Amino acid sequence: MKYVPDTSAIIDGVLSKKIEKKEIKEAVILVHNAVLAELEAQANYGREVGFLGLEELQRLKEISKKNKKIELKYVGERPKEFEIKYAKAGEIDAMIRELALKEDAYFVTLDKVDAEAAKAQGIKVIFIETETIAEKPLSFEKLFDNKTMSIHLREGMVPIAKKGEPGNWTMVKVGKKKLEKEEMEAIAKEIIERGKMNLPGSFIETERKRSTIAQIKNYRIVITKPPFSDGWEITIVRPIKKLSLSDYNLPKKLIKRFETNAAGILISGAPGHGKTTFAEALAEFYMKKEKVVKTVEAPRDLRLPVEITQYSKALGSIDEIRDVLLLSRPDYTIFDEMRNNQDFLLYADLRLAGVGMIGVVHATSPIDSIQRFVKRVELGMIPSIVDTVIFIENGQIAKVYSLNMAVKVPTGMTESDLARPLVEIRDFFTGEIEYEMYSYGEETVVVPVTPKKGIEDMLKKELRMDVDIKIKEGVVYIYARKNQVKRILGRGGKRIRNLERRVGMPIEVITQ
Repeated sequence: MKYVPDTSAIIDGVLSKKIEKKEIKEAVILVHNAVLAELEAQANYGREVGFLGLEELQRLKEISKKNKKIELKYVGERPKEFEIKYAKAGEIDAMIRELALKEDAYFVTLDKVDAEAAKAQGIKVIFIETETIAEKPLSFEKLFDNKTMSIHLREGMVPIAKKGEPGNWTMVKVGKKKLEKEEMEAIAKEIIERGKMNLPGSFIETERKRSTIAQIKNYRIVITKPPFSDGWEITIVRPIKKLSLSDYNLPKKLIKRFETNAAGILISGAPGHGKTTFAEALAEFYMKKEKVVKTVEAPRDLRLPVEITQYSKALGSIDEIRDVLLLSRPDYTIFDEMRNNQDFLLYADLRLAGVGMIGVVHATSPIDSIQRFVKRVELGMIPSIVDTVIFIENGQIAKVYSLNMAVKVPTGMTESDLARPLVEIRDFFTGEIEYEMYSYGEETVVVPVTPKKGIEDMLKKELRMDVDIKIKEGVVYIYARKNQVKRILGRGGKRIRNLERRVGMPIEVITQ
């Protein structure tokens, strides 16, 4: 009996598995040279699937040497460069089906579209249902329990798990022996095979030469290998909680802001403190309010209802995402994991176009997330882009800021001709100004609004020397001894300029 496997069947090792299970006892396996060429191209690019396929071909060769009833042949012309380039468009699949038709062989595939196309051509088909394969648990899943947030596997180390909840977790060993390179490769192979099966909720997000990011069900997986990392490493993260907005017991004032005024929201916090969980809850809150909600993610790991479309930044260009969102006109867009200039500029562009934006940003303090926009956009535009900042700590909302524009004399200055446009950053619940953001010379400064005593104490702590400090008419006067002046000014006056930026006022050093 003749079999013609396509690339998906080779990568999954379908035929070698069937031979080992004695489901196939006698066969002529015809591998189109197009399959070999595609696998070589993927392996040369560093994609793990290429190596998986080449290993399967080597396995079939060894089987054919030991079992005289199994014959392996390479047939067909090697594809041209453009055919390999457009493999995803079906060029190579069509060549493989033509071989099966010509040889009156069974066409073996895991791809439903290919299977249906082959049947339409009158080809005998063996279609492997990926849904049945997906029922088998992955080997790493046994390391998880209901308290496990993530599993960390590394070559030469015992597997460890992060257990607990955001802000309150411990690292625990979940294995007895160190992982060998071969074991790491086997786990990586299993993950990538599952990701390539086009199962609902499982996919390969990005595949680079030395790293792979996959989403398998509710597991977000990062695989790295040498020389990018100094050894094989696999990090598997799984959310352990799914909350609704009501679970946060938010004040009615904040809920009302979400419903009426908040259109440029930043969700900030340190890694692992529950930003994504809150973003999921906010997305569902808006969806239940009959708002059209979409997401931009890299990778796509938000757990959301099917009513919310999730776009991958890794698989679509910034221009494509912008065009799609502006044409589809969502009420709110969740932008998960904003990292670089392009991300912040896309957020700003969509917000200024009238799309409600909710951005998720890594930051160690709430003010840091606002400062990520400084120098990326004009100062006067910031309140139009960001109006509400939510800081998440240990899974709870620790701070909420509101932003608005004003024209006035900055706090601490007294002369009326020093009035300027500035951004007021207020505690949302008390209404008190905590920071002011304005232009000072050529710089944009973010100045904490503190009483004069607080500024004096801060300067004394920073200078670490015995000096007298007085604030008068918007100027800070430092009275110092002659031998202290050089240290206060710093090399080329750099230190004193930095201090001026921090307090938002000019500083004069007077020798006593």
